[in-house]
Amino acid sequence: MFVGRKQELAFLEERYQSGRAELIVLYGRRRIGKTELLRQFAKDKEVVFYACAECPDSEQLARFSGRMLATGMPAGRYINRFSDWEAAFRSVTELPMPGRKLLIIDEFPYMVQGNTSIPSVLQNLWDELLQHEQVMLVLCGSSLSFIERELLAEKNPLYGRATGIYRLLPLSFAEARQFFPGSSLETQIACYAVLGGIPHYLQQFDSKADFAENVQRRILARGSVLGSETEFLLHQELRETSIYNVIIEAIAQGCTTLNAIHERTRLDSSKINAYLRNLMELRLVEREFSVLAQPRERAARGRGIYRLSDAFFRFWYAFCYGNSSELAAGDVQSIYRTQIEHRLPEFIAPAFEQISLETLRRLNQQGRLPFRFRKAGRWWDKVMHTEDGAKRTVSEEIDIVAVDFEGQNYLLCECKYRRSGADTDVLRRLREKFPSQKHPGRLHYAVFSFFGFSQRLREQAAEEQILLFAGEDIDRILRE
Repeated sequence: MFVGRKQELAFLEERYQSGRAELIVLYGRRRIGKTELLRQFAKDKEVVFYACAECPDSEQLARFSGRMLATGMPAGRYINRFSDWEAAFRSVTELPMPGRKLLIIDEFPYMVQGNTSIPSVLQNLWDELLQHEQVMLVLCGSSLSFIERELLAEKNPLYGRATGIYRLLPLSFAEARQFFPGSSLETQIACYAVLGGIPHYLQQFDSKADFAENVQRRILARGSVLGSETEFLLHQELRETSIYNVIIEAIAQGCTTLNAIHERTRLDSSKINAYLRNLMELRLVEREFSVLAQPRERAARGRGIYRLSDAFFRFWYAFCYGNSSELAAGDVQSIYRTQIEHRLPEFIAPAFEQISLETLRRLNQQGRLPFRFRKAGRWWDKVMHTEDGAKRTVSEEIDIVAVDFEGQNYLLCECKYRRSGADTDVLRRLREKFPSQKHPGRLHYAVFSFFGFSQRLREQAAEEQILLFAGEDIDRILRE
């Protein structure tokens, strides 16, 4: 099932129709749907689609030669493999395709692992020949560190040759929900909170089964694909997986600063930094700053907080990793009922914040907000409050703060995912949090509450032009 990716397909199609030579680098983490995207793009085109294998260089060259020569190019009448990689890549211009010669190489890092001279060979051929031909060469890879540090970095041979660089991101909620077309919005949000926007994960759930059944059968049960996913991915990408496990588990359980991770894991702080860098390169962990943080703060070592950017890793390490023995013994229903079910609303809440932000961005693009914002995200800071004449400093946090280009308008948003509708206390508390003396400007307010609002809050919002978004409003906006 292929869902979404309209923007990505449009990018590839535009480059295909450009009328000039194109060297495209497409990359993204494992399971994100790169191969399926490229197959969807190429389905109505004449193309050589070569998937690299983890094998010795001689075997790779033989396989690639066979794929190219099988197209019917003239050289195929005389040889059964090319003598070297230069001859193999040069043959792209001889592909028997009218007009554009399209070559897609999937998992290109495997090819380079077997022969590190390949980027130099491609660079020389591009400079000498290919950039003047009707060629579209797409290099695709899952190894993010290799693509960014070994292929695209300034000191590497292909630097500056790529005519397009596209990092594939997870699906948005509006796209991911299409995997569950017959489900309620509440179920769609729960599935997104657990699986995120990774197509491979979303495909594992049965759209006809209910949420609890899917979690138990597709994640918790022995032998399920998702049950071994985190272990498989870590072993594919990293060494010392036992150390990464304890760091990821600490973050999943709320340890978001270096000090907190150190206190939980008892690992040396300098080593934790190195492990976190590797996890961030894999896009499993991200370092987050308050949306209004200044550049100096963002550059400071040890500032910011760490969070799991992969939803499924967050679910697995919050609920499953610490219960691995019980799950191995088949105690699936009990684990779901006692460890997961009652904690789901709290777990889903951050995903609801992301969906609220996605909704806000959609409205911003359509010009349907009081102002057009430049950036939006979570905000936190230490704020001075005065109570009964006494001053005290407290840590405050707002789910979403959006600011315009001039820094003169702020939209403060609270996101509530709880069974009862939001009441006026939510708005009152939101107004108290933000230090307007530190960020002077006009303040606007919005409340996202999946289960609706009290009548009192609706009346107050109508009088004071407060934006209110219930679940059905989010549903309608993201469908438009």
